Amino acid sequence: MFVWNANALNADQVNAIEQPGSVFLTACPGSGKTHTLTYKIARELSLLTSDKQRVVAITYTHRAADEIQERIEQLGVDTGQLWIGTIHSFCLEWILRPYAVYHPELKHGFRVINAHDTERAHELLCTQHGGGLRTFDCGHYFTSTGYVISCPHWKQASVDALLQQYWADLRSSRQVDFEMILSYAYELVRDVPSISVLLGSIFAIVLVDEYQDTKEIQYAILGAILKASMGKARAFVVGDPNQAIYGSLGGYAITPAEFSALSGVSFTEMDLSVNYRSSDRIVSYFENFNQLTSKISAGGKYKNFASAISYDHSTHRDMLVAEVVRLIRHNIDTLGIPPSEVCIVGPQWLPLAAMTRQLVAALPDYSFSGPGMVPFARDIDNFWYKLARIILTEASPQLYIRRSRWAGEVIAALDLAGINTTAITRKSLLRVSNGISSTETDGLAYLLECFDALFSALGIDRTSSPMLVEHYEAFVEGSQRRIDRLVADGATAIADVSMFRKVFDEKTGITVSTIHGVKGAEFEAVIAFGLLEGMVPHFNEDDKVAAANRLLYVICSRAKKNLHLISEAGRRRGQHNVYHPTDILLACNFGYDQVP
Repeated sequence: MFVWNANALNADQVNAIEQPGSVFLTACPGSGKTHTLTYKIARELSLLTSDKQRVVAITYTHRAADEIQERIEQLGVDTGQLWIGTIHSFCLEWILRPYAVYHPELKHGFRVINAHDTERAHELLCTQHGGGLRTFDCGHYFTSTGYVISCPHWKQASVDALLQQYWADLRSSRQVDFEMILSYAYELVRDVPSISVLLGSIFAIVLVDEYQDTKEIQYAILGAILKASMGKARAFVVGDPNQAIYGSLGGYAITPAEFSALSGVSFTEMDLSVNYRSSDRIVSYFENFNQLTSKISAGGKYKNFASAISYDHSTHRDMLVAEVVRLIRHNIDTLGIPPSEVCIVGPQWLPLAAMTRQLVAALPDYSFSGPGMVPFARDIDNFWYKLARIILTEASPQLYIRRSRWAGEVIAALDLAGINTTAITRKSLLRVSNGISSTETDGLAYLLECFDALFSALGIDRTSSPMLVEHYEAFVEGSQRRIDRLVADGATAIADVSMFRKVFDEKTGITVSTIHGVKGAEFEAVIAFGLLEGMVPHFNEDDKVAAANRLLYVICSRAKKNLHLISEAGRRRGQHNVYHPTDILLACNFGYDQVP
């Protein structure tokens, strides 16, 4: 059995891990949720009694899956019987690909398209349908009973007509997009009960991370599998309802009773309420936005740190960049906080892109990074993205386990593409990749040259596989469009190969991110702007009070030491109005600090 050092976990974490049945764990920010999940998976792997059993862990992002798997491997635990990834990857690997023959729209084969393909199709249809529709109006998600369109009510009839044509086009070309993966997977487990029975007999335990971001249809898929196991498969569900900020995408925090009724699983409810990330002052501040009854306490190394918490609702939008620059310099130059421990947070990409462009010009001595400054999409299902990870990372002992796993994924994808891989091993693939060099300074040109060199060294014609050709075209076109868009926004260095390498580097510069993008991260200093009614919360939210509380809770709980909040004055809202500070933030009675 897997064992750990006595000081590796606290008593609450140990109790959750050693609970023999199913657990519904509420974990506050900074409580070691990922740490607990890692040790729970490691322990469950060590308890397996058959090589046919699997431990399945569903994470919200691929990055979270990679992080947890690497931590388990570093603990010396064999992950051969672990499957970990997003719900979409789970549905593809365990339901759609093996059982597509049982679905009338999938039985003749299908191809998964990426987000770029979807966006391009939506753009074309918006032009054809007219009515002032934009691609962001086309947001939707499926439920077990139909689908929900996310745009304002007055646009929904037009968007519905557009989506009907979009889905018809996909069906005619046997294509499946991101959302349809879930819809088809649900239909399969609903209409072919033996699928759930078989999976329920294989899975010893299903772990769900960030359950508050899970959609109803995802709960339904997992619930059907757990129910069909007749009590053999257990569940370990972890998350924080206070951080449920993906409601517009269909995510919500199910209650233990609701999931128990859906899955037939009896849960033991537990919680982690000690925050090891932030100072006591920051914890006491973000508790103002806590919508649960549980009390959070600080218990980490920064517990007694004299945090500065400021709130500014007087700085005019014209002076906003200067104020953010001042706060950055104060934290880095005066207080000695590393640039990699500073994060700039904004509610939307449009103002954030403008802010980033001006910060880069105002602070030439600092580098900036963030999800919005990535020159190509993190499309984990695209073969060339998988290969790019290996080419753009350093061949070092510290990264060997990670790169070896990526090499395994590349080989598996080559198999799926119909390429004979009998002569290719993980080591040989890495050896070939490590021997490739290029003098190109343009990132995309560098990658394409390396792709050709690697395939030439392996003796493979990349044009011989329709799948590889489709993925190649999607990767190149999507990357170029992304680069062009970022360059137009002022990020002229984005096309350089050094920026491509930063995609897989550990963070080194100041992070720039939306509220949704920063979720799960932590920084010594957080500077947030755009905290305005209509942005935080968004004007389209139904329950604005709850939405504002959750967004502010996420922002403020990222900070370890210092927190600076700004509701800038004078930001235009339409032609004749301006935004006003977020009501809940303005009403919060707190002894804010003045930053010198």
